[in-house]
Amino acid sequence: MRPLVEAVLLVLDLYVWVVILSAIFSWLYAFNVVNTRNQFVSMVGETLYRLTEPVLRPIRRFLPSMGGLDLSPIVLLLLIFIIQRSIQLYVLPRVF
Repeated sequence: MRPLVEAVLLVLDLYVWVVILSAIFSWLYAFNVVNTRNQFVSMVGETLYRLTEPVLRPIRRFLPSMGGLDLSPIVLLLLIFIIQRSIQLYVLPRVF
């Protein structure tokens, strides 16, 4: 059971990096730093969008509009950190 819990923690760690990369890519895209006509850049952006958008969309519905500022990745990262910490404090010590 312990390897399963540690695998969940690893997946959450990896997803944190995906969310961070997605936020950075969205900034680069918004400020025209990356060439969006490049096929590789387009593929990376689409992949990051598909990985993060299903989780960020419900969070955006509950957050108030802040103009051009999207706080949903920060909220998602906070939720992931809370879940990770809860697993480490309450689940992992009870699993042998």
